[in-house]
Amino acid sequence: MKTKLFLFALVAIGFFGSFENKPSNKEKTKGYILEHERDIRVQQPSPHEAPGITTAYPYFSKADSLKIVFRKRTLGKGSAIGYHFQKWDEIYYIVSGTGIMKVNDESFPVSAGDAVLTRPGNWHGLEPTGKDSLTVIINYNQ
Repeated sequence: MKTKLFLFALVAIGFFGSFENKPSNKEKTKGYILEHERDIRVQQPSPHEAPGITTAYPYFSKADSLKIVFRKRTLGKGSAIGYHFQKWDEIYYIVSGTGIMKVNDESFPVSAGDAVLTRPGNWHGLEPTGKDSLTVIINYNQ
């Protein structure tokens, strides 16, 4: 059920965001963009000033006029998404692993299949727990 709701939310964000998008001529001709994670994989410092290195998959980051962000990120031992102030709605979907999500003064466990919607005006961060990496998909409008 959680997966179905998450997928519905992603489709809705993509659908409603698409009215303002103006694709490039190449995108108009093809009608789609296909990206493979093996081609976009990049090692990056943990976001929001957290320690460690993460593996990021910034899907469609080079698409013309795209107003949504769809990113997969793997957090290994010693990395995290730093505690930061939220300016817009943002969805975190846990693909694999376990972690601790902190929103304002509350911390709670998350694991594969969980989705968390963080709302504007709040603080949040995420760190992996256990021996395995934590992989998350992050989605928001820019």
